[in-house]
Amino acid sequence: MESGMPLSGGQRALIRESWQRLSGSPEQHGLVLFTRLFDLDPDLLPLFQYNCKQFASPQECLSAPEFLDHIRKVMLVIDAAVSHLENLSCLEEYLCNLGKKHQAVGVKVESFSTVGESLLYMLEKCLGAAFSPEVQEAWSKLYSAVVKAMQRGWETLPEGD
Repeated sequence: MESGMPLSGGQRALIRESWQRLSGSPEQHGLVLFTRLFDLDPDLLPLFQYNCKQFASPQECLSAPEFLDHIRKVMLVIDAAVSHLENLSCLEEYLCNLGKKHQAVGVKVESFSTVGESLLYMLEKCLGAAFSPEVQEAWSKLYSAVVKAMQRGWETLPEGD
C-alpha cells in the first residue's frame, strides 16, 4: 500500500505512543470522533440506519447500541492500522473491501476528508498537550494511506454495480 510518503520511524513511534494513550477507552474516544463528524456534516446522519430506523438526531444515533458497535469497529480498524505500521500493505485487501462496503451504503469518497478532520479533532481533544504538530502530521499521513486503500474499493467495483 503506497501512501505517497512513507512514515518515518519517528512518525511510527509518535503514532504508537499517542494511540497507546487512548487505548483504554476506545468507545469514549470514538464518540468524540463521531460527535465531531456529525457537527461538521449533519448530512451523514441518514447513512446510519439500523433495522430501517432513521435517527432523529445525532444524539439519538450516538446512543444507539448498534451505533456504539459501529464505533468499536472503527476504532478496531484504526488499531489494526497502528498495529501494522511497518507493513500497511497487509491490510490492503481488507481496507479495499471496507471501501466497497462504505460505497454500497452511500458514503461518498469526499466524506473521508471530514472523517479525517474528525479523527484529528478527537486526537487533539483526547491527547491535549501531547498532540503536537509532529503527531498531527504523522496521523495525517497514516489516515491518508488508509483512505487511499479504501478508495481503491470504489475503483474496483464493476460497472453497473
